[in-house]
Amino acid sequence: MQTVNDMQDCIDACNNCHQACLQTALTQCLQMGGRHVEPDHFRLMMDCSSICELSANFQLGGSPFSRRLCALCAEICHACALSCRGLDDMEDCTRACEACEHSCRAMAG
Repeated sequence: MQTVNDMQDCIDACNNCHQACLQTALTQCLQMGGRHVEPDHFRLMMDCSSICELSANFQLGGSPFSRRLCALCAEICHACALSCRGLDDMEDCTRACEACEHSCRAMAG
């Protein structure tokens, strides 16, 4: 059974991943170019950032849809972590995605 602390941990992981993906995509990836800005990778990072922000917002508002959204968020975070893992200097983003995936999977039940 999830506690208020579990939800707060998930909200924190979502917010951290939102920030990591957005900041990394718009600063580091754009500067590095090449594979870092290939459309599929860049779009995935932006999608991951967006769904993490939305997931945190749904949890904060007590939405009855937050569990299902957490499941989708975990799926997208997993894909983003895999995509980032294949590129140089993406360790922080990879770790943030993996932490959010783990936390969202737990919240999704």
